[in-house]
Parts: sequence; structure tokens; C-alpha cells
Amino acid sequence: MEDSVAVDAKRILLRYGVPIAVLDQIGTPERIELAREVSRTPVPERGDRLTDLLVERGYLDADEVAAARSSRRKRRRKRS
Repeated sequence: MEDSVAVDAKRILLRYGVPIAVLDQIGTPERIELAREVSRTPVPERGDRLTDLLVERGYLDADEVAAARSSRRKRRRKRS
């Protein structure tokens, strides 16, 4: 059972945008904890919530995330 939970947690984290290099740094218990937290979040907000959790825990750099989000928003506005 534990193995299937760990595999599902890994799939959830990958689905919502965790880079593979970052995923490799996260231990199994923390992967499960993050996946559970993300699964309690409304679907449209899951990617951003997961990114915020990774920044809080030191897996991602806050400045890089902010830059990526601002460039993503600019691209979306140009399409409209």
C-alpha cells in the first residue's frame, strides 16, 4: 500500500509542475505530504499552491518563480 501511495504522490507532484530535478531532492514522506496538501486545493490553484509550498520549503528560488510567473502573465495578456 505504501508503495502505491508514494507512486501516486509522485504523479500528482509531476502533474502540477514540480521539475524532475527538484522531485529527486524531495524524500518520499515529504512527497506524500505535499501531494496531500495540493489535493486539498481547488484544481485551478493547484500548480501555484504547489510552487508556493516548494518555495516555502526551499526547493525553489522565490525570485526565479516570480520572474517566471510575470513572464507567463505577459504572454497570456498578449494573446488576448
